[in-house]
Formats: sequence, C-alpha cells, structure tokens
Amino acid sequence: MKRILITGGAGFLGSHLSERLLNEGNEVLCVDNFYTGSRSNIHHLLDNKNFELLRHDVTHPLFVEVDQIYNLACPASPIHYQFDPVQTTKTSVLGAINMLGLAKRLKIPILQASTSEVYGDPEVHPQPESYRGNVNPIGPRACYDEGKRCAETLFFDYHRQHNLNIKVMRIFNTYGPNMNPQDGRVVSNFIVQALKEEDITIYGDGKQTRSFCYVSDLIDGMVRLMNSEKSFTGPVNIGNPKEFTMLELAEEIIILTGSKSKVVFHDLPEDDPMQRKPIIDLAKDKLNWKPTINLGTGLIKTIEYFKSIV
Repeated sequence: MKRILITGGAGFLGSHLSERLLNEGNEVLCVDNFYTGSRSNIHHLLDNKNFELLRHDVTHPLFVEVDQIYNLACPASPIHYQFDPVQTTKTSVLGAINMLGLAKRLKIPILQASTSEVYGDPEVHPQPESYRGNVNPIGPRACYDEGKRCAETLFFDYHRQHNLNIKVMRIFNTYGPNMNPQDGRVVSNFIVQALKEEDITIYGDGKQTRSFCYVSDLIDGMVRLMNSEKSFTGPVNIGNPKEFTMLELAEEIIILTGSKSKVVFHDLPEDDPMQRKPIIDLAKDKLNWKPTINLGTGLIKTIEYFKSIV
C-alpha cells in the first residue's frame, strides 16, 4: 500500500485517478481548492477509510507525508482558465514549485499532468514529443499554454539539478463521466446541447480536428507512467491517435442521442488550434500502452452520465 497525493483530486481526471488508485489498495490524499473540482465527483469515495480529502490551494506550500505525487491541479478548459488568467499561471508555476519542493524533501516520484496545449497551434502534424510547439506567449490562451510549458521546465530542472524522479505526461483531449457540463469543452458542449435539443455550436467551419481519448484509457496511461522505470522521465504523449473533425463529432453525438438539434457555426476563437493528434509510439514502447475504447463506445458511456445530471 502506498499513500498517494493527488492535487486537483476532485476534478474530472483526479476523481477517476483517485478511484483507480483506491481500487488498487492504496491510500489517497485528495487535495483540491474546488475552483473547478466538484465534491459530487468524489462523494462516493468519502466513506472509504483509505481516502482523505484536504481543501488546499497548491499555490501555497503543503507539508504532508506521502509516497507519490500526481500533480493534476489546474483548470483545463478555456472558459475556466481564461476567467482568472493570472491565477491560472500561478497554479501551474507556483503549484509545480511547491509540489516539486515536497517531492524533493520526501525523495519521492512526482508526475506532472502536462498538456497537448504545449504544442500550441501546431505546424507539425501529427505531434511527436520532440516538436517544440507554436505558442502565442501573449494570447488569451497563454496563461494555460505557457503555464504548463514553464511547469515542464521546472520539472526537468529539478530532475537535472536535484536528481528528482519526475514523470511528465502530455495529455490530449480526454472525455468521459465527471466532466463539468459547463466547462466549455467540445464533447460536453455538444452532448449537453444535443440532450437539450439546442443548436450545436461549432466554432469555425467544423473541419478542425481533435483526437479523443476515453478517460479510463488516459488514467491507465498515467498510472503506467508513474510506475515506469526511473530513467524514463517523458515527456510522453498520452491520447488517442484517431482523428475526427468537429463536424464528424457533432453528427455522431446527434445520432447517439437521437437529438433533433441543428448544427450552427460561429467564429473561431483566437489561437484555437486547427489540428491536434498525438504520435504515441513512445507510450507504446516504454509503457506498453495504447487506447482500447473507441469513440462510439466512449460517447455512449459519457452520454449516459450526462443524462443523469442534465
């Protein structure tokens, strides 16, 4: 049994990770300030004797005794991270510094939940880990993109300077139960609009692409990375390399929900990437990982969840 700290543990990914680690027989210390996390995501875990919840903001130091740290704390949807961009940058940068300092003191492994957003609006497609990105450092998305890029810098500097056992994971679009229906992400937006028989809003011409990974596949990759050999630091792409246009996604959700919604088009937001698709050869080679759940199966599970809350 390990005692494992998850920052952002009440969020979409954090709640699924908490459940996975508890099911494996570990103790979980869930830390969240509930800016975007939700008690409803972890309510079913509160009676578990191996689960502990601590309300805390990672921009402040934390002094606890644990065996591993998963650093997931940071709003990940544009609506939330652009609402308070200064705090978003602080969460990524100061949160990384505080969690790295804790890992250094305890001499334990720490995993950083980074993002495909470090690639910006990519000029290389699909994206390998070696691609350095095309990010606008002064745009409205920079608080998240550059915050995560700086966090990666800090992780590798701690590794080089202090020999810290780090793992850096670049997460591509992920979906599934426990998504916030108001988070502005494309899967949750489309499903909620379809269930309410509202117009489905596509930004741009609908030809921009994303690759969608079901949450259980993503969490499996995360756990495999944490427990991989110490010499493997990443960064490693974790995502589903199957690519879909926004129009294809909307049409699939309309079919699966039986909705009468119509598709409408709006202007594309500034710096919104036109393409996003991971190369996952490194994950296959080093982690023996690849996604197993196709989009149709995952959407059915996600739609059932949203039916229960919308």
